[in-house]
Amino acid sequence: MLRLIDPTVELRQAWLASRDEWGAGVHQPGSGLRSGDDVDSPAGFAAWLERLRREGDESLPPVPGLVHARYWWIADADDTVLGAITLRYALDDFLLEAAGHIGYGVRRSARGRGVATWALGEVLAVARRRHLDTVLITCESENTGSVRVIERHGGILEDVRETALGLTRRYWITL
Repeated sequence: MLRLIDPTVELRQAWLASRDEWGAGVHQPGSGLRSGDDVDSPAGFAAWLERLRREGDESLPPVPGLVHARYWWIADADDTVLGAITLRYALDDFLLEAAGHIGYGVRRSARGRGVATWALGEVLAVARRRHLDTVLITCESENTGSVRVIERHGGILEDVRETALGLTRRYWITL
């Protein structure tokens, strides 16, 4: 059984196992992990999770250069962390151009099992409850797995363009 869970220090080892499958220092879409985040030490890991929590707290002003966003880990019934997904509540210029409202990533060993398709469906339901009319989801031009996930949820390709993230496919989903 798949579920979306709030990032938690209790699953640090499970998250680190997932991170290690990606590779240390490798970008993990949807995780909120940034260069310079110290996730290897318990204190650094806790600080990273606190930053993610604050980024979603709409009672606080957004961090300069960012928008409010909610982060989840995608986990199975055994608390294995399979990936991450985020919903950004608004678009700034960069998000409109390159990254979109929703970002997600699934560890290699969990791909091809419908994990991303399920998680995106769950987060689209959250976006509907937040009264978003449309959401922008992007992926690397060559990421055929992500293309299938987005199109299964009704994504309509607007264009493929060179962005700060490379050649990017931009899809809109009407909610």
